[in-house]
Amino acid sequence: MKILLTVYILILSTSIAFAQADAQKVLDRFKAMAGNWEGKTAKGEPVQDTYSLIAGGTTVMGENKMGREDMLSLFYVDGDHLMMTHFCPSGNQPRMRATISSDLKTVSFDFLDATNLPNPQTGHMHRAIYTFSDVSHYSEEWTWMENGKGTTFSFEMHRKQ
Repeated sequence: MKILLTVYILILSTSIAFAQADAQKVLDRFKAMAGNWEGKTAKGEPVQDTYSLIAGGTTVMGENKMGREDMLSLFYVDGDHLMMTHFCPSGNQPRMRATISSDLKTVSFDFLDATNLPNPQTGHMHRAIYTFSDVSHYSEEWTWMENGKGTTFSFEMHRKQ
C-alpha cells in the first residue's frame, strides 16, 4: 500500500511540475513579445498590440488598439496555471485560465470568472486563443459572449519593424 501511495504521489507531483513548467515557458514566450506588433482583422481593419513587462518581470501587459477600442490584458502565472485578466471597454474584467498545447504553440484562455459582470448573459470576452507561428508572427482569436451567443474576432499579427 505504501509503495502504491508513493508511486501515486510521484506521478501527481511530476504532472504538477510539468504544468508549472509549461505555464512558465509560455509566459516566457509572452515576455519575448515585448515591443510593438501590428496586423489586421479578418475584415482588413488595422490592429496594434504593444507588450511590456511589468511587476518586476512577473507579468506581461498587452495593450490592444483596434479602431476606437482600447483593451488591456495581463498575463501571469498563478500556481501551475497561466492566467489572463482582460480589461474590456465594456467595463468588466474576465479572468481566463490557459490550456496549453503539447507543442506550446497554441494557448487557449477560457473564461473562469469576472469582476463587474452582473450575470453571465452580459457581454464579455469569453475566450482568447493565441497561436504562435514563429518569433515574428502569431494570431489571436477572441470570442465575445452575450446572451449565450458567441461572436469571434481574429487577428493576424507580426512584429512591427
